[in-house]
Amino acid sequence: MQVRMGINSGPVIAGVIGKKKFIFDLWNDTVNVASRMESHGVDGEIQVSEYTYQLLNADFRLEHRGNMKIKGKGIMATYLLKSEKSGAESSTYNSKKDKKDSKSPVPSTKVS
Repeated sequence: MQVRMGINSGPVIAGVIGKKKFIFDLWNDTVNVASRMESHGVDGEIQVSEYTYQLLNADFRLEHRGNMKIKGKGIMATYLLKSEKSGAESSTYNSKKDKKDSKSPVPSTKVS
């Protein structure tokens, strides 16, 4: 079985709908674009939007898939999420390392 995923990032509206059977749902253009990323995606891959690419690029390897015509949106840049970057490549790793290496102005205390 092959699975494909689509991810977009942004604001959403969340709510519960129904009177007898309750369902939690999300709405907004963010959800619509994520759905388009999935439907235009590749089996076995995770396709992300340009905005999500900008959020993930520091810590993950992404491959530019190309510009695609997306229904209701026009031409959009799409990327495939490939893997997490290794320690030295990741900006998160480097910022954690910088914080660890720096002396904290607040002395540590032991709670018993």
